[in-house]
Amino acid sequence: MFLPFNKPYLPWSSCKNMILGALSGTIAGNGKYTKKCHRFFEQRFGFMKVLMTTSCSDALEMASLLCRIEPGDEVIMPSFTFMSAANAFLMRGARIIFADTLSEVPNIDPDEIEKLITPKTKVIVVAHYSGIACNMDMIMKLAADHMLFVVEDAAHAVDSCFRGRPLGSIGHFGAFSFHETKNIISGEGGLLIVNSKDHEKRAEILWEKGTNRAAFYRGEIDKYQWIDVGSSFLPSDAVAALLYSQLSRFDKIQRRRKKIWWSYCELLKPLEECGYLKRPVIPEFSTVNGSSFYITVESGLIRDKLLHSLKEHGIGAVFHYLPLHSSPCFLDKHDGRALPNTDRFSSTILRLPFYYSLKKSQIKYIADQITRFFT
Repeated sequence: MFLPFNKPYLPWSSCKNMILGALSGTIAGNGKYTKKCHRFFEQRFGFMKVLMTTSCSDALEMASLLCRIEPGDEVIMPSFTFMSAANAFLMRGARIIFADTLSEVPNIDPDEIEKLITPKTKVIVVAHYSGIACNMDMIMKLAADHMLFVVEDAAHAVDSCFRGRPLGSIGHFGAFSFHETKNIISGEGGLLIVNSKDHEKRAEILWEKGTNRAAFYRGEIDKYQWIDVGSSFLPSDAVAALLYSQLSRFDKIQRRRKKIWWSYCELLKPLEECGYLKRPVIPEFSTVNGSSFYITVESGLIRDKLLHSLKEHGIGAVFHYLPLHSSPCFLDKHDGRALPNTDRFSSTILRLPFYYSLKKSQIKYIADQITRFFT
């Protein structure tokens, strides 16, 4: 028996929508199922405007364009995140300024952000790690005080909230991921959330290769033209059809994933009480969305030995992220500041297998193997 880190939840009925979409005569972008997905997110979470994208990376790149990033602008973001967030702004010529995480939660530290703001700062990017909310009250106040954009990298955070408000809806822009490792999947795929009326129209133009074709299809104009820069950010309607089959099971999927999260949490509690490891710290303002379950241990050496032990017992645990500030791509661009919490999380965090079909007996087996390793 081998328990992989991830196993996509794809019931046979998932193919039904894709077949129906193909039989309808078109599977190009912005079709029937794309509109159904847009409607789901706008109605379910109250998002002002959403646009499906081919990936969360594309959604972040659209956010960078909407923020009108120019060479020399500074963008503050965590180093403990996926490189897509940095790439989106680097490609527009921005200078990336990395901030450290909090000591107990691998999310960006608002106090560190404040120290890094300069007259050149234009955007703050936050990443809600494992669906755990950043302190958005503090971050939005900083942004308002300094007239900055806030982009929420909510790749992990579908169905998670900050003080009752859906993540992705608080900053000026938000981005979801539907990669196969996420709660709701379409293989690859993403969603841009636009939280400002001022940016709705331009977002749609960027999404459609810089044209006003979407307005043309709605019958609002008699021809479409090239209006702005843009790209082919919208996915095939076949991708949207697969995603919609997941959205039709949204509550079922979320109930199961949250149950898995709390099972891990309860089974590993004794090890935390003995000081062997730490479970995720959930701030009082955040919810749990069943994105993933991670533990942290005392050192990188212990983490690596535990990973090896779990692998020997057929358990596919993983770790991430390697800090962006010390990556080969960024080594000569970082200003040299130490980011101790980022480095510590990177070397001591370990993510456990997490997927819809993971059984209670398998979760217990994983917890038992971790317990045996330490005791």
